[in-house]
Amino acid sequence: MDNQRKASPGLGPSGAAPYETTYHKGPVILRGDMIPDESTSEHLLRPDDSPDWLHTDPWRVLRIQAEFVDGFSALAGLGPAVACFGSARTGREDAAYAAARTAGGLLAKAGYAVITGGGPGIMEAANRGCAEAGGKSVGLGIELPHEEGINRWVNMGITFRYFFVRKVMFMKYSSGGIVFPGGFGTLDEAFEMLTLIQTHKAKSMPVVFFGSEYWGGLFDWISGPVTSHGMISAPDRTLVTITDDVEEAVRVATGAAAR
Repeated sequence: MDNQRKASPGLGPSGAAPYETTYHKGPVILRGDMIPDESTSEHLLRPDDSPDWLHTDPWRVLRIQAEFVDGFSALAGLGPAVACFGSARTGREDAAYAAARTAGGLLAKAGYAVITGGGPGIMEAANRGCAEAGGKSVGLGIELPHEEGINRWVNMGITFRYFFVRKVMFMKYSSGGIVFPGGFGTLDEAFEMLTLIQTHKAKSMPVVFFGSEYWGGLFDWISGPVTSHGMISAPDRTLVTITDDVEEAVRVATGAAAR
């Protein structure tokens, strides 16, 4: 509840005089010109002339909360799953599309759900292979002006407003990841996963980059300048497996290679 009271002296803006009044707005302390003209209760009960408040940050918090609740509720019973990342721009005639489709099928046959961003390209391919093999094909979509929406090979789909909520779902419900060729979005998702594993903010899990020719230059740079300048430790490089073999990618991502 909001209240006003005399506070112990604190320096004012000039550093010469104390603020005489402290206003408590929940856990927030306000003094001087920061004290509002009306309390939270007064603001709540005042008639609103416009619905602009629906677009303010406090209201967004409720939307964010709702997205977490929806995601957790939908995915809680998913079982073991592998996240497959890759470009939305990859055509169906591309070799990477065929590889992702094969990987999706192999993962389904191994008893793993496939989680993608739900879009076209590599995401569609992995979802397609999984669905064709009778598996759980999950698409975690994102609200973007240029995206087509969830692809038709998804049998469980959720569309999020916020990237960070979507990333939490990827990390919480995946036990491994396969990164196919892609651009900024793929790099963002892959390095988010690696950073959380490296900093022990998430459980350790296998991460596979598929396509040595495509990813080779990136990891030459990481093994070279990034490591030699001390920006990562040499063992961090071992967090990643690079392969051109789809079956190996699936074995590593599911942890079968270590058993």
